[in-house]
Amino acid sequence: MTKNELELILAEGEGYKIEFKESISSIDKEMVAFANSSGGRIFLGITDNKEIKGITTTNKLKSQIQDIANNCKPKIHILFEEVGNVFVVEVREGEDKPYECSAGYFKRIGPNSQKMTRNEIIEIFKSEGKVRFDELIEPKFNYPKDFDRNKFLSFLELAELSKTTKKEIVLSSFGVVEKQEGKLYFNNAGILFFAKEPQKYVPWSVFTVVLFKDKNGADVIDRKEITGGLFEIVNKVMDFVRLYAKVAYRFTGKPQRENIYEYPFEAIREAVINSVMHKDYFEHGHNNILKFFPDRIQIENIWIKPKNFILGKTIFRRNQIIADLFARIHFGEKIGSGMERIREYCKKENSPFPNIHFTETHFYIAFKPSKEYLKYAGREIMADKINTVLSERQKKAFDYVKENGKITNNEYRKLANVGKVYAVKELNDMVNKKILLRKGYGRSVHYVLNSERLVND
Repeated sequence: MTKNELELILAEGEGYKIEFKESISSIDKEMVAFANSSGGRIFLGITDNKEIKGITTTNKLKSQIQDIANNCKPKIHILFEEVGNVFVVEVREGEDKPYECSAGYFKRIGPNSQKMTRNEIIEIFKSEGKVRFDELIEPKFNYPKDFDRNKFLSFLELAELSKTTKKEIVLSSFGVVEKQEGKLYFNNAGILFFAKEPQKYVPWSVFTVVLFKDKNGADVIDRKEITGGLFEIVNKVMDFVRLYAKVAYRFTGKPQRENIYEYPFEAIREAVINSVMHKDYFEHGHNNILKFFPDRIQIENIWIKPKNFILGKTIFRRNQIIADLFARIHFGEKIGSGMERIREYCKKENSPFPNIHFTETHFYIAFKPSKEYLKYAGREIMADKINTVLSERQKKAFDYVKENGKITNNEYRKLANVGKVYAVKELNDMVNKKILLRKGYGRSVHYVLNSERLVND
């Protein structure tokens, strides 16, 4: 740092990342405040009024400051710099929050270091993953009274595990119970999978599904609150999606027609699994939600965004036991490759990759209809409407395009027994009615079905 840079900092004054101090008195509070926030610099030898009084820099001073940093819990990493007779202590943002000094926990609020409240300390523990919801023991859960044996046996079947091993041993291997004084205590993960009534203990684990009539979500057709164990919830949410998703048909010449579904079910299922797996279960006021609109399916959940998060690359498990249990029954994998699997499922179904948006606290993923579905459903919709919008000659052309994939001006003239002028006029009329699309230039001009019309109808 140059003297000119120091003058600029003096002119701006103290701030979120800048603190002026005359001496090292109470410097530990400033250190933990910066470490618990976004880092910052402490300028020793400067008064609160921006006056440079200076401080004598000695090895003893450096040693004192380093000892203070080392005595914080955990240790705080600092760097030193001298600018004239001003001594600068740079504090990096901590990677092991929260940090504590002898006076307690502090954080930076604007230009001040303020002591943290109990709730603020708890929030840091939760956001840093030091306290995991799925690992917390629920003492009110009564085993075996509140335990659902059928859910447990269904889970073993899905996991392809033996049903003859003693339950307590299996549950312990899953990491969902602790044995204390001969009594078995369940954690929240165990309750969310194996309780008779999981929502009795975790009411906010409900998954809301809503079907809307309009694209803006104002007119509700159907709404359900999906309850049960987490793997049951995933299956019930997918039942709702399949109930209302449309289907088109591809005729292949074989006795049985091929179904073309509106949405890539496997990709949506993966997104539903991710939403319950990575949900912030400490937040009580928000259910996971699936919104089924006429033109999209959107899944919303509340989460805590991981540090330095990069979509599709950052591997994290907010609830490690829940993620492990899902992996055991082949609902997702522990390695965090959910987005890549969604991409592969969409590619397989010729569906666009979903639109994804997230904030520090919420995650949204929206699926659009499959291109393959639009293609075949569009043809069916147009076939239902041509009787009222096309002439007999144009109907023949429509059937010709369905059979051959395209039609040229010359082919239309022969089919309709009309001249060039009428052929151009009637083909353009079909284009204007959004039934055909004009492709190519010059002699290569031809017409194909406008499958995208479905989006606007």
